[in-house]
Amino acid sequence: MTAPKIDLEKIERLRKEKRISKAKMAKFLGLKTATGYHYLEIGRCKISGDRLFVIAQILGVPVESLFYAPGTTETVAKSQTKAG
Repeated sequence: MTAPKIDLEKIERLRKEKRISKAKMAKFLGLKTATGYHYLEIGRCKISGDRLFVIAQILGVPVESLFYAPGTTETVAKSQTKAG
């Protein structure tokens, strides 16, 4: 079984919708620069579980909604809504 994949595009979209800068996200996550956060958001660096939890809190969403559903490019939250 493969690890669930983080929906980086959704994280970026939510951050922009909430008008939160990369510099502010970096500060919340304890990073020194906005570039450090940018590398997380584009997938150049992996996001740890702890950081993903903080990102979800900042964006006001459940952590599981930031993952793609297994075997798809659809987020977990969307697939759960369709199933229910």
